Amino acid sequence: DEELTAFKERPLDHTVFPYVFLDATYCKARVNHRIASQAVVIATGISATGHREILGVMVGDSESKPFWTKFLRSLRARGLENVQLVISDSHSGLVAAIRAVFLGAAWQRCRVHFVRDVFAVIEKGSGEMVAATIRTIFAQTTAAAVRTQLNVVADMLGRQFPQVKKLLLDAAVDITAFADFPPAHWKKIWSTNPLERLNREIKRRADVVQVFPNPAALERLAAAVLAELHDEWQVFDRRYLSEASMAELFTAQPTSPEPQITPQPESKQLP
Repeated sequence: DEELTAFKERPLDHTVFPYVFLDATYCKARVNHRIASQAVVIATGISATGHREILGVMVGDSESKPFWTKFLRSLRARGLENVQLVISDSHSGLVAAIRAVFLGAAWQRCRVHFVRDVFAVIEKGSGEMVAATIRTIFAQTTAAAVRTQLNVVADMLGRQFPQVKKLLLDAAVDITAFADFPPAHWKKIWSTNPLERLNREIKRRADVVQVFPNPAALERLAAAVLAELHDEWQVFDRRYLSEASMAELFTAQPTSPEPQITPQPESKQLP
């Protein structure tokens, strides 16, 4: 427990994490003598050098705004600053917490979760065609082309699926936030796929237990799994994104000099 607590509460001010990924997976635990679904929320980050780290984990009753806000504030309290982009699904409580805690950071709505939301409003047989059409948005090579293609796709699909058009237009800013960052990063930052392996590993280990005696036991196991994977990332020293491409995020933008006010000669007073 001491080692896991040290891992969960370690300072995060040794570097900056411009990209932060947030996701949750669900396991069963006894709460007040009843079996309940508990959310295991996980945060990972990509550092300024392109390395990945597991930033935090917490177990709670739901993905409500107060719970997510508590979790995100705990990350800030440990030194997480200068976040430029947060990648997550569109759960209302989570999004509200991101807006409140990470002021100034952009939010990327996970494209995978978005497509699943689209599938919920169309018939099953049309899923592959609609998904393939939406994927053309992410096949563009410039930010302007990405956003132009979204409007083209919305109009194209809207003829048969007006609900899909509305979903696309309502989410236009959120699902294309990645386009304001270096193109070399796009495939790695437009979804929460990097967290899938973590979720699968937690679920695999949790399935052995099936129902945990309490939430604390579940958090203990999740933290142990994540600490092990975190150490693996550090030992192999693999960069998730190249250091050169990460440097593009911190390149200072030239600023125009402030206009100089030329003093006017004083007018001579007539005698």
